[in-house]
Amino acid sequence: MAKILLLPIRLAVGYGLSPRILGHIAIVMLVILRITIGYHFLSEGTEKYQQGDWTAKPFFANATGPFAGEFRKMVWDYDGAMRLDLERTKVVWATYRDNVARHYGFDDAQQADAQRNYAMAVEQYNYVIELNESEIEEFKLGLGRIEKLDSDPVRDGVSSLGGQRETVRKELTKLITPTLDQIDMIWENYETAQNKLATDEQIARRPPYRLVRPRLAMMDTSVIDVIIPYFDMALGWCLILGLFTSVASLALGVFLFSVFLSQFPPTTGPGSSNYQLIEALACFVLAATGAGRFAGLDFFLHLIVRKVCGPGHKAG
Repeated sequence: MAKILLLPIRLAVGYGLSPRILGHIAIVMLVILRITIGYHFLSEGTEKYQQGDWTAKPFFANATGPFAGEFRKMVWDYDGAMRLDLERTKVVWATYRDNVARHYGFDDAQQADAQRNYAMAVEQYNYVIELNESEIEEFKLGLGRIEKLDSDPVRDGVSSLGGQRETVRKELTKLITPTLDQIDMIWENYETAQNKLATDEQIARRPPYRLVRPRLAMMDTSVIDVIIPYFDMALGWCLILGLFTSVASLALGVFLFSVFLSQFPPTTGPGSSNYQLIEALACFVLAATGAGRFAGLDFFLHLIVRKVCGPGHKAG
């Protein structure tokens, strides 16, 4: 009778008899949580992979909070320095022209056409630069102003002046974005035009040759965009299968927490980063409890560890 009367209290504070031991209900919920989060990342990674042109650029470019500057720098050519430099652009395009010719094995006529595509792209580039000359000049002057504001310690302690920097950044981004979009379109059209020179036979032997953006930093979106889909899918499968769960959960938790920091302080609504914080904490729970040992492949790995270390070994 006493057990029946105490049942509501046990349900309220946790059904297990001892807080040091996970009960069956807790174990089942951990397995469900692990598989759910794993499926979420697997589906997200698969969607990014199938999309093909997925990029983290909008996410980093719109970062807010105290670490916003560092996140923005992870956008490839975030300040337009590469795309607004004709000589560097010509080197990349000329190298691509030669590489695509070797990739498909172009004959003399195709190489001549590839050179014409190159010359046309350079001509279009010069036209865009000339057409937007005043905007580019204003943008470069604005970057100098931003650097001056960033180096002024007085403004770091005054919220209104700190907001002034953000206002200037947004105005500069709005100013230069149309020009950079036009230049990006030239890059894309140039890549398409060079690949179209290949014959059906050459295409059957070789896949399309990509015009890869030159890496400007050790880690920016040119690298991140390639890694993230595989990162999501691989760690998603780890959680679903319960394989190396602690490591996978910790990596996903850190990743999600970085997403939370990029939009700090979080706002309300569908765009809030509170969702990422909640899932990050759930991942840390999975890592701390070794959730892969329950209905997962880590169960067998754990048995091997116990066998090798001896019966007296106690897992942390």
